[in-house]
Amino acid sequence: MAGTKTIATIRFEATLSRPAQPKGAAWTFLVLPEAASARLPTRSQVAVEGTLDGQPFQATLEPDGQGSHWLKVERKLREAAGAEAGDAVALEIAPSAKQPEPKLPPDLRQALADHPQARATWDDITPVARRDWIQWVTSGKKAETRAKRIATACDMLASGKRRACCFDRSGIYSKAFSAPRAAD
Repeated sequence: MAGTKTIATIRFEATLSRPAQPKGAAWTFLVLPEAASARLPTRSQVAVEGTLDGQPFQATLEPDGQGSHWLKVERKLREAAGAEAGDAVALEIAPSAKQPEPKLPPDLRQALADHPQARATWDDITPVARRDWIQWVTSGKKAETRAKRIATACDMLASGKRRACCFDRSGIYSKAFSAPRAAD
């Protein structure tokens, strides 16, 4: 198909780390090497599918605010791969052909239910646009900020606005996103 860009499978190794917070987390994470991340189509969130030490998975890579991405590795996948924190794992990933539907936080779900015009626009936008709205709402550090962003999002969606404006999706400029800090 003309104009369609396909990205070859990206192969790399990375080390699994246990997050410092929350203490006792069952999940681990890894930060993609810069060269692997640079081959992805965006510096912001990107849905991928692939394998981790031969085990298939689908996930959304998160921006690390440094121009790269990080991956949350759930316990089930880590155990299936026979890996532990501190282990180097081999990954093969490619952007997903179809974007998954993002998980709608309960407070935003309720606000959209209370604002039918906002919900109508929400239902008409793409999963990537919905993911951006969710990321913008949830990136606020304080409860008051999140509440204000939910109200603003509902107002903008109700007026037909389809994208969160002026939002640094990569975290590079705003320093809004980062990979978890590894436990010592």
